[in-house]
Amino acid sequence: MYIAAGAVLFILLISLIASASSPLSPWKLGGSLLVKLAVGAFFLFLLNSFGGDHGIHVPINLITSAVAGVLGIAGVAALAVIQIWIIG
Repeated sequence: MYIAAGAVLFILLISLIASASSPLSPWKLGGSLLVKLAVGAFFLFLLNSFGGDHGIHVPINLITSAVAGVLGIAGVAALAVIQIWIIG
């Protein structure tokens, strides 16, 4: 129930941010950064959901969300590798 409501809220938030007006305004840049942070947090949530059975847990915070949001799936994979091999 809560996951479905969170997914709907996430889609509505992305739609709202994506409808910013001019292409070079600070609002557009800030909205783009917020969308990337939200997508990164969502990717990390998925990693933690499916990787929990295998002992993979990457904390979701501002830095890890930014890495995952900017680099995409490659960033999530890099964070997982760092978590497994470097941090232990």
